[in-house]
Amino acid sequence: MKYIQLEKLGEGTYATVYKGRSKTTNEIVALKEINLDAEEGTPSTAIREVSLMKELKHVNIVRLHDVIHSEAKLTLIFEYCEQDLKKYMDTHGDRGALDPVTVRSFMYQLLKGTAFCHENQVLHRDLKPQNLLINRKGELKLGDFGLARAFGVPVNTFSNEVVTLWYRAPDVLLGSRTYSTSIDIWSCGCIFAEMISGTPLFRGRDNQDQLLHIMRIIGTPTDAQFQKMAKDSPEIQLKQFQRYPKMPLQQVLPKASREAIDLLEQLIKFDPAERISAAEALSHPYFTNTANSSPYGMNSAPGSMPPPSFNFPHPHSGHSHIPSQAPAQQLYHMMPPPQQQSMQPGMVDPRMHAQHAQGRPMYPGQQSYGGYAAPPR
Repeated sequence: MKYIQLEKLGEGTYATVYKGRSKTTNEIVALKEINLDAEEGTPSTAIREVSLMKELKHVNIVRLHDVIHSEAKLTLIFEYCEQDLKKYMDTHGDRGALDPVTVRSFMYQLLKGTAFCHENQVLHRDLKPQNLLINRKGELKLGDFGLARAFGVPVNTFSNEVVTLWYRAPDVLLGSRTYSTSIDIWSCGCIFAEMISGTPLFRGRDNQDQLLHIMRIIGTPTDAQFQKMAKDSPEIQLKQFQRYPKMPLQQVLPKASREAIDLLEQLIKFDPAERISAAEALSHPYFTNTANSSPYGMNSAPGSMPPPSFNFPHPHSGHSHIPSQAPAQQLYHMMPPPQQQSMQPGMVDPRMHAQHAQGRPMYPGQQSYGGYAAPPR
């Protein structure tokens, strides 16, 4: 094998993930090992992941470097990222809530990666903080494509047993099997709200409870709206729901700016046909208005200035290293003004790297490491 296996990073239903190093380049990678059953062969999730990720090459999608197949196991070689978004929020946020500059950067990158998937006829179908990876450069990358599907015309009929419950769209909760890109857009909206507040927006116990959590915040649709959705997706099972008025999202997320609230409103429309597309969302004033730029007065591209180079700790390491001559609070000022620096959209505020990454609580049943190993289904 061309790779040296290092420490174990995590374990999922069908895969174990290790940190590894290339023998030829010394590059650190993630090794996702899938044990193969002699009778059942390669899991469909692994086949799907490989086939789709070979085609999806984008800065905001985790890169599949190599596939090594043997009789006993399949090993997928991915680019290595230090942690996932959930861990990042737990270690760098204020009780999980990230600062506005960071939220804007990560949201922009999330939508860029999602838009690229949709442009290439791929639905991710399991977007959540644990499946979004963050590397030392502050790049956010979509990971874990085990539930992803290619789509096209005519509309395919998909399973409605997709997307972790708290990030599952209401039309899917109602039984829709003819959904499209809107399924990922809803998840993006849920992740957006969670980055702002530090807490998942809708936390139901099951499908029915999740629907009630959603309606208590965005309101119960009218009978006419329900009928329209049922016409668009005949599989939807309509029931009688208690009538809840729409809550002002500013009341739910008091830290959010007016433009952030407006974008969120368009991402979490109950009717999937009304949700904004990822490409449209990238042109929203939340990203394009210079008033949303860094609080330091720099009018940068969406996101913020790239961080200066220094060692970013692995989440399982026992220490972090920040150059002694550059205390964390001064790192931002080490960078030249934007007109003198080549900037990359979607880079993050270096203040976020000033904290040491430690362990995080996971959701019940969650055993994945940063979107590499699929959680229990």
